Amino acid sequence: MANRSYLYSADSMPDEAQIPQRIRCISEHNWDIPLAHKLLAGRGTTIVPSMIWNPAIGIAADYAGGAALLRELLSAVGKGLEDDAEFAACVARTTAHLEKQRAEYFLLETGEIISMTDDDPEASVRRLASEDIPDAVARAEEAIAGRNDDWLAAVRADWQRHFASFYADALYFSFPG
Repeated sequence: MANRSYLYSADSMPDEAQIPQRIRCISEHNWDIPLAHKLLAGRGTTIVPSMIWNPAIGIAADYAGGAALLRELLSAVGKGLEDDAEFAACVARTTAHLEKQRAEYFLLETGEIISMTDDDPEASVRRLASEDIPDAVARAEEAIAGRNDDWLAAVRADWQRHFASFYADALYFSFPG
């Protein structure tokens, strides 16, 4: 079994007492937290209790802001891949699924990915929320504004790794709805 990052949506954030009532499945990605997940969790990023694991290693973020950021970056990437039918199909699947599963918050579950190292899980999530995600957001914003062409070219050259996650209504960890 591959270690994965999991992305969900809900209309409330998990807290110490309970998880949200209706959790919608968005995406899972093998062996990494892809750029798309970081961008989707990149607006209003906050650490919350995990819905799957015991430590406080979940990340919640503003759904509308994260989805808008990803759409803008996909548009910028696509301008250099205009004849790439596979990329266009990926964007269409992704954006349709994001619209279908819309909620107030994205909920990013990182436990399987951060457990691949010997680092403290809570420290790893704090670093992800305070450094890795903001760095990805800043680079994406620069690229969208036309000020980071080298980074955009690198993302474009390896777009599958960044954007071709598994988007579905049911993930390995799904919740009753």
